[in-house]
Amino acid sequence: MNNGAGPRLVVAVPIKDLTHAKQRLTSVLSVAERGDLARAMLGDVLRALAAADLDCVWVVTRDPAAAAIARALGAEPLSEDENRGHTAAVARAQAEAARRGARVFLTVPGDVPCVTADELRQIVDAVRESAPVFVPSRSGLGTNGVALTPPDAMALTFGEPSFARHLETARGRGLTPRVLALPGLGLDVDAPEDLTALLAERSATETRRLVASWRARASLSQCGS
Repeated sequence: MNNGAGPRLVVAVPIKDLTHAKQRLTSVLSVAERGDLARAMLGDVLRALAAADLDCVWVVTRDPAAAAIARALGAEPLSEDENRGHTAAVARAQAEAARRGARVFLTVPGDVPCVTADELRQIVDAVRESAPVFVPSRSGLGTNGVALTPPDAMALTFGEPSFARHLETARGRGLTPRVLALPGLGLDVDAPEDLTALLAERSATETRRLVASWRARASLSQCGS
């Protein structure tokens, strides 16, 4: 509790349109399935954030469905007028966090269903002024988590190869980046092979149960053909 003061820590989860999410999965999932997947992943991420008991969680979105999921799971929607992309959504959240006087800013994407509360607390515990924290994707190309103090310590630009770019930008500003390799947060579900990696995790998440049910149904269909 901050007793009416600004939040000590803000977490931003940028979300685009859930209905037309995950275009790289069109070869294996229908539009409806991709929407279900995006909703399940957002729910898993927000439940992990709630379990980590962090100060203030924002879902940066213009999608009413994403905003409703945020409210249902204890997060605050931060509205956008249009889908401007991941980088612009995070920049808006950084500016708002700075305006509200937050000390620490953390951002994670909404498609990392295996992230755990412990991993999230590790990031927050590791960040220091002049020492931002970066969590790479499993490929080592993308950035799946960033913690800054103060929130506007540096600009963030997402999209591969954002991880190397973030480290370079931080050093260019006289900061000493700290890298945490976190397996749950590192798995972002974007491509068909990521669905296989998700099933291999054996995590007790809504997303894994959903994908496992699709695979089981597909196997039964093949057996009956």
